[in-house]
Amino acid sequence: METVEMNSVSLKRPRSEDDVVNADEIKRQKISEKSKTGNDSQQSVETVTEQPDKSLLEDTKNEIIPNEESEEQEDEELEDSDEDGDPESFADMMKHGLTESDVGITKFVSSHKGFSGILKERYSDFVVHEIGKDGRVSHLDDFSVPVDDEDPSEETFTVLSDEDKQRLEELQLLKNKETSVAIEVIEDTKEKRTVIHQAVKSLFPGLETKTEDRDGKKYIIAYHAAGKKALANPRKHSWPKSRGSYCHFVLYKENKDTMDAINVLSKFLRVKPNIFSYMGTKDKRAITVQEIAVLRITAQRLAHLNKCLMNFKLGNFSYKNHPLKLGELQGNHFTVVLRNITGTGDQIEQAMHSLREIGFINYYGMQRFGTTAVPTYQIGRAILQNNWNEVMDLILKPRPGAEKGYLVKCREEWAKTKDPAAALKKLPVKRCVEGQLLRGLLKYGMKNIISAFGIIPRNNRLMYIHSYQSYVWNNMVSKRIEEYGLRAVPGDLTLKGATAVHIEEGDVDNYTIHDVVMPLPGFDIIYPKHKIGEAYKEMLVADNLDINNMRHKIRDYSLSGAYRKIIIRPQNVNWEVVAYDDPRIPLFTTDLDKLEGKPLPVLPTDGKFRALKMEFSLPPSTYATMAIREVLKMDTSIKNQTQLNTTWLR
Repeated sequence: METVEMNSVSLKRPRSEDDVVNADEIKRQKISEKSKTGNDSQQSVETVTEQPDKSLLEDTKNEIIPNEESEEQEDEELEDSDEDGDPESFADMMKHGLTESDVGITKFVSSHKGFSGILKERYSDFVVHEIGKDGRVSHLDDFSVPVDDEDPSEETFTVLSDEDKQRLEELQLLKNKETSVAIEVIEDTKEKRTVIHQAVKSLFPGLETKTEDRDGKKYIIAYHAAGKKALANPRKHSWPKSRGSYCHFVLYKENKDTMDAINVLSKFLRVKPNIFSYMGTKDKRAITVQEIAVLRITAQRLAHLNKCLMNFKLGNFSYKNHPLKLGELQGNHFTVVLRNITGTGDQIEQAMHSLREIGFINYYGMQRFGTTAVPTYQIGRAILQNNWNEVMDLILKPRPGAEKGYLVKCREEWAKTKDPAAALKKLPVKRCVEGQLLRGLLKYGMKNIISAFGIIPRNNRLMYIHSYQSYVWNNMVSKRIEEYGLRAVPGDLTLKGATAVHIEEGDVDNYTIHDVVMPLPGFDIIYPKHKIGEAYKEMLVADNLDINNMRHKIRDYSLSGAYRKIIIRPQNVNWEVVAYDDPRIPLFTTDLDKLEGKPLPVLPTDGKFRALKMEFSLPPSTYATMAIREVLKMDTSIKNQTQLNTTWLR
């Protein structure tokens, strides 16, 4: 799955002598910023002592969509609430987290001196625009709805009262024993009845309507025509044959990840989330713009959501005959602001020229490995070793570090009793991996951990194995660069089409480091023919794995392997240093700002602070954090950032 992943952290270096000279300039008072939208309601930021975003306490990779809607609502409320936790101990707790060196991230390609800056002081400092498979960058620049005679009138959205909508939703979702809902037609006319019929059928897929006379009054009766199946299958017969079955639109979202956004849209539209499709998931703590497709929902209905949704805008509607598929994109274009930078003009120029001309090491970023003291790659390694007791223990055992309070209590109960039922009672949020595994153990018993683990959705299970592959790759690439530097050498691998081949002695001058790939371990790949090929074998032997037998007795966990470029050179790299006085003001305009005609604030020529505005495009499955790491020469781990700071700012 293609993901755009970024840590919500401030990137600051320990103060050097050069930094201390400018200490007075760097210091400023804390400011509390109240977001316009209310979702980021009370952010406190400070250049010297800012802490990572609290959402990083959760490993969102481990979240899954529950089967029960009531459970989902309960989980969301709990996850949004403030958890047990002592703010002043956050830095101490994160001492148990990972650093970059723990996952093999140790090298840089550039020679410039690093400098400090704050990444994502505001989530609006980080903007992602998806690049489609045709190379077109997604932008929200049009709210208009395609003209269609088949669309219901605007009155459709207002003719039903809130009480009617509540009763119809309960009927649609089979939440009560009622088999129908009767809506009295006030001011009875044929036109009024037609509008009500259209409103029920378009706003509540799966319901049919008919008109009845009762005691001399006209009623529209809504009822289920196809039982529970109707909700999962949007109405086919009401969709014009001349119109494409999928409505494609651009989703602009702020401070929400893609799956959260899909879940919100599906609730407002009263449909299942699985009728939506997209090419890649986007980060939460950012402003992101991407294409979404939805099956048989009109542009008119979607556009109506712009009136009631916060943090989302939908536009650029069109009808097509195909959905979107994961991975069907060329990449993402990033616009990033690093605030309160300390680098000199020469340092910044050297760093950005190096990023544009050479690039950065294509490491898997820290997000790949989790945020707690038990890295996800350790669980992946245990799965590959077929050590299921270890898998169970690693997922459920107590661990030091920052976690939700209820998870801590669940783990303590598990350690004390090894009773899945007792541990599950301590866990009000059921959709996390721990809750799913405990349910599995309840269902299948402690002697059938494989089946219990299988209850966890497939993508989440495979995440652990992919994390182990990434861990090996990072370590091997660091060894490769340490051993041979930034040049192609005999025995390296390169791709001819989709096939990997070794670079031979006589051809080595025809290749550069940008042509070299390294393998993710698996049964269907080849390894370099120099020292690093042997290093792969040694690393897997140390982990009790056989490099020549990466097939698992459970097919899902067999690794075929893949190839990944060592160095990525970003495209469309541009940068600018700007001065500013007020940390709360935006430093560039978004798509929504442009649509609403908001001007860019006038910036001083000689402000208190300086910011580096960067733009660059990256291919899928590369980490923007690793590009920014190369510019700043900073460890991007949460552990490192919290150790540079002392207080948690609410």
